[in-house]
Amino acid sequence: MKDILKQLLTGKDNATYDIGRVTWLLGTVSVITLAGYEVVRDNINLRELAEALGIVSGAGGASVMMKKDTEPQ
Repeated sequence: MKDILKQLLTGKDNATYDIGRVTWLLGTVSVITLAGYEVVRDNINLRELAEALGIVSGAGGASVMMKKDTEPQ
């Protein structure tokens, strides 16, 4: 599990951690955590959850794509 997580969070060289990927993961985890909190309170809006996940996914993918040429080889 540790190796898989490291490969997801590092750049092309699989040694240097990528701040864009780390913040993308943190954003996704925080949206899912807040959705879980809303489920406990019995007050979840699925449309807002879908919009938040879409925004985080789109922004994270765009940030990784924009800086792909600056990663260490």
